[in-house]
Amino acid sequence: MDHITIFGDIHGNLPALEAVFQDMETRDLANLYCLGDLVGYGTFPNEVVEAIRERNIPTLMGNYDQGVGNSSDDCGCAYRTAEAKALGERSIAWTNAHTTDANKAFLRELPMQIPVELGDLRVMLVHGSPRKVNEYLYEDRPDSSFERLLDLVEADVLVCGHTHLPYHKVLPSGRHVINAGSVGKPKDNDPRAGYVVLRANGRALDVEFIRVAYDVEKAAQSIESTDMPDEFAAMLRSGTG
Repeated sequence: MDHITIFGDIHGNLPALEAVFQDMETRDLANLYCLGDLVGYGTFPNEVVEAIRERNIPTLMGNYDQGVGNSSDDCGCAYRTAEAKALGERSIAWTNAHTTDANKAFLRELPMQIPVELGDLRVMLVHGSPRKVNEYLYEDRPDSSFERLLDLVEADVLVCGHTHLPYHKVLPSGRHVINAGSVGKPKDNDPRAGYVVLRANGRALDVEFIRVAYDVEKAAQSIESTDMPDEFAAMLRSGTG
């Protein structure tokens, strides 16, 4: 493979996912991989799962997929305030109620890690971290901690999601940690959907972050037309998660 195309954290946002697929097609990108969190917060859980299923895209289990797949009231999310926690509880309750049994069964069967060979590089895809599906790997984590995680999975490149904050970090060892950002719920003040393309020439790695404008209003108004909290619509419009 000369490239791999990685995306994740769609969170029930079908308009964003459709725009990303169209953009990938326009760029003639192949070798698609999904980092998980197909559901939650957005109002198209079944449509998103089915769009992934019908394309046979290798997909990881995200923490939200794990929660909804098991009809749990715990999404494995870290909420910083009581208000955010209350909104999150309403989100997972809504998603549990509106996701079909067949799609929950699909979510339950997703893997926790996907290894990929790219050029001469060993790439490991995870949702949160190699240790835990809901561990947040922020860019400011000490290099030594990232090095240990790469040692753990014997990888040259670690690609994660979960934080919804895209970055590419080159470690002192020359290894790489990449966060693919989020398709359906960006948190970096840019409402556009995000994904990443990795290209390798031997052990040299090129990382391209791509942002895609989509019909944010369609996704936001869909939230506002249901009893999913309106606050999630406002977050889509501002790109604040």
